[in-house]
Amino acid sequence: MDTPPGPRLLIGTAGYSYSDWEGTLYPPGTPRGAYLGLYAARFPVVELNFSYYAQPAARTLEGMLRATPGDFLFSIKAHRSLTHEPGEDLAGQVRRYREGIAPLVESGRLAAILFQFPYSFHYTPDSRRHLSGLCEAFQELPKAVEFRGSEWQRPSVYEGLRRWNAAFVNVDAPRLSRLPEPGEEATADLGYVRLHGRNRANWWQGDNASRYDYLYSPEELEEWLPRIARLLAKVRIALVIFNNHPGGKAVRNALELAARLGAPRPD
Repeated sequence: MDTPPGPRLLIGTAGYSYSDWEGTLYPPGTPRGAYLGLYAARFPVVELNFSYYAQPAARTLEGMLRATPGDFLFSIKAHRSLTHEPGEDLAGQVRRYREGIAPLVESGRLAAILFQFPYSFHYTPDSRRHLSGLCEAFQELPKAVEFRGSEWQRPSVYEGLRRWNAAFVNVDAPRLSRLPEPGEEATADLGYVRLHGRNRANWWQGDNASRYDYLYSPEELEEWLPRIARLLAKVRIALVIFNNHPGGKAVRNALELAARLGAPRPD
């Protein structure tokens, strides 16, 4: 199918430092310190997840910048103190996070800050105020918001995100009650898609490995081709991130989708 030309569509994966990717993306026995450089030779963007568990350190991101080409971009997940466990010192946590990601901002290689909220983050006045506060705290930076509940898929949410130029994250997940429906909503000059797999059996009971252990079929990827094309028509740049990481399945699906869409890849 025809897709808009140019480097506006960037396809990658959520994380890259997985030992079970050896044999799929990395040669067996590859030192972990070499993973990122090898990853960047195949993909133009990565979504960093470690920053959810620990506030990012500027020196760590400086090392990642040195290990990758100058046009390689990073999306980075917000720390859990901002999305899952906000406390009294929210302003201090925001300040620490901004200091940590400064190298990405200053180098122009920040694709987005990803605010991924939990299922317990319901559509309430308090939640909406918290979301607005975060968008204001990062107002000048590219940002994307993922909701894990379908209750957030409504016009008032989309309009609120547009006011902050914050991207609504379009999600592919199992077709289960309360989970978001797939779409191609654009609420910023950035478009964002995250594909988590469709592992119904392990979605609610599984751990982070089994929940995302799923390989998309060619037919399932086909469903996303027109959605991505329509999303691209409305944004400046779109990120498509595969989160089905176990066993290198995200790598396989990301490369397959990139080939189908003619998405740019590193030379």
